[in-house]
Amino acid sequence: MAIPRILVVDDDSDMRQMMAKFLRQNGKIALPASTEREVQNHLDGGRIDLILLDVMLGDENGLEICGRLRHEQDVPVIMVSALSADHQRMEGYAVGADDYIVKPFNPELLLARVKAVLSRARRSSSLVHRRNTKTFTFAGWTYHAKTKEVLSPDSVQVALSRRETALLQAFLANPHIPLTRAEIATTLDVTGTSEQSREAMGRSIDVLVGRLRGKIETNPKAPQILKTERGVGYVFSVDVTAQDG
Repeated sequence: MAIPRILVVDDDSDMRQMMAKFLRQNGKIALPASTEREVQNHLDGGRIDLILLDVMLGDENGLEICGRLRHEQDVPVIMVSALSADHQRMEGYAVGADDYIVKPFNPELLLARVKAVLSRARRSSSLVHRRNTKTFTFAGWTYHAKTKEVLSPDSVQVALSRRETALLQAFLANPHIPLTRAEIATTLDVTGTSEQSREAMGRSIDVLVGRLRGKIETNPKAPQILKTERGVGYVFSVDVTAQDG
């Protein structure tokens, strides 16, 4: 198994060095960066398995960087920030972050989050390779599970983030079946144990559903494909056909 290559992005040199040193001590390859240009140079230069991305990068905005990354690739991103309010966390999830950790943090917690996100990414990639090679069609749309390509009824490719793709896959596997937020969260490996964390989880699912609607619905404010099931959650309300290849 390849040693994980993790990009540590922070404009605070002490914080960047501390995280990189800790990750190296725990068997990871840690590559430092402090600007979006340096991030892109690393991505162009070789494999990156995960990005630890600070929200505030001097004159640059980590949330905006994450959003741009999501339009180009599906490398996992963990936002790192001193901003801890729920709406600030939701902003991170809204732009496609896989996780969000608040400064100051216990390094062991950081390592646990890194391992969890890497594990989910590897498992998702493995399952797609081994089992999910079907082509799905729905309401004129086409989704190629093997390549994760989504084509609109006009045959225009639409870019989805890794989490948006996972959400779409969950609904394609359960058409016309109302799914609760908890069921969706379990499918996406987004969990919470306390009441507060469950509420945050539910809001993150709502944000993710809104993002997916914005890409597959003609009118996201009056969805015809991905509808709200009052008192339950959401339902994929169109027929889905699947065939191999």
